[in-house]
Amino acid sequence: MARRLFGTDGIRGTANTVPMTADIALRVGMATGRLFTRGDHRHRVVIGKDTRLSGYLFESALTAGFVSVGMDCILVGPMPTPAIAMLTRSMRADLGVMISASHNPYQDNGIKLFGPDGFKLSDDVETAIESLMNDRDAIPLAGPRDLGRAKRLDDADGRYIEFAKSTFPKSLTLDGLRIVLDCANGAAYRVAPTVLWELGAEVIPIGVTPDGFNINQRCGSTHPSTLSEAVVTHGADLGIALDGDADRLIVCDEHGAIIDGDQLMAMIAEYWHSADKLKGGGVVATVMSNLGLERFLGGLGLTLTRTKVGDRYVVEAMRAGGFNVGGEQSGHIILADHATTGDGMIAALQYLAVLSACKGTVSQCSRRFDTLPQILKNIPFSGTNPLDDARVRRAIADAEARLGRTGRVVVRPSGTEPVIRIMVEAENSGVMDAVVAEITDAVARTAKLSA
Repeated sequence: MARRLFGTDGIRGTANTVPMTADIALRVGMATGRLFTRGDHRHRVVIGKDTRLSGYLFESALTAGFVSVGMDCILVGPMPTPAIAMLTRSMRADLGVMISASHNPYQDNGIKLFGPDGFKLSDDVETAIESLMNDRDAIPLAGPRDLGRAKRLDDADGRYIEFAKSTFPKSLTLDGLRIVLDCANGAAYRVAPTVLWELGAEVIPIGVTPDGFNINQRCGSTHPSTLSEAVVTHGADLGIALDGDADRLIVCDEHGAIIDGDQLMAMIAEYWHSADKLKGGGVVATVMSNLGLERFLGGLGLTLTRTKVGDRYVVEAMRAGGFNVGGEQSGHIILADHATTGDGMIAALQYLAVLSACKGTVSQCSRRFDTLPQILKNIPFSGTNPLDDARVRRAIADAEARLGRTGRVVVRPSGTEPVIRIMVEAENSGVMDAVVAEITDAVARTAKLSA
């Protein structure tokens, strides 16, 4: 059975429309609760959310589903996605659930699921959940005496704050650093400023006044211009921007120039390698990471293992190969020594720890390689997947042959919306533009014919 509800990062869609309805959330709770009820102990699930208005809807629906099959619910309110993964493990819960659509606007929402080990569920487990959801008779409901209970965890913020601080070297401090921190009006608006301030930084917080509608709105890691302007205005040493659920980050230097996930991974990997802390002989990243990162790591005698897009696939490759650094160009950074999933706050602290060892400004220390020019395009489609068409495949093959070792082509369907994503990078900008135009034309023509 193919997955229909679950994409590359859980279930996601416009709130109160399929698949993000209260009914489907209820069934997710029932099916997942049933699947993870194993043994005679009292089962429980940790449920967190970001700051979207629709979070109330899905928190209630999921709670009802879990309680109906006898699972207790621990509700923690707005918390970063990685905090839910951490709490699931530390509290010996059977499941963790995060209600968030990450970097999407407030109209969207989503459901992310974590197993008792704090890792996102595999494709096979998600398929099993969907199968149970489609057969309600296969989900026995708890009797009146065996229903689950729901309660709030009042000290969830404090638990995550202390955990995050514990990952920062005890011999270091952030004293003297002036940091602009953009929390995207999202899940980390309470905890992230506290972490940096308690470690000694002067924190200038922005994006910390959520109202249910302004999450990711002209702020956060997907709108870094707001961060850059604030850094320059306040004369800060650097800026850090998280996204709506704080599982990714983007940094900017003292001039407001952006430092993306590829540069962050390069910086951390290089430093950890020199300190004999890097595991696996390299880094894991997706097909979207710049060729410049691969060449930089190669110069250090390290490898770059590539996966398909999605931090869950990066984590799977890291676990299989024994790596402890991985991530995505977009700013999902997974540091396996500290976390089981992308954690913007943990990655920021490790980046700041590396900075402390560098003699120079943020701009001087944070650019480890020159990136190849890169173009990203999204082509909407309906009906048949254009990548199944022979003309599109031929255009892609011709582009790859034309670039050879001087660039890369990645063409893939999005895992979260009906678009084809085209990424081309090349040493020669003119060739890159021509290649993009040819592939875009082939995809657009096919999409139009199949609509």
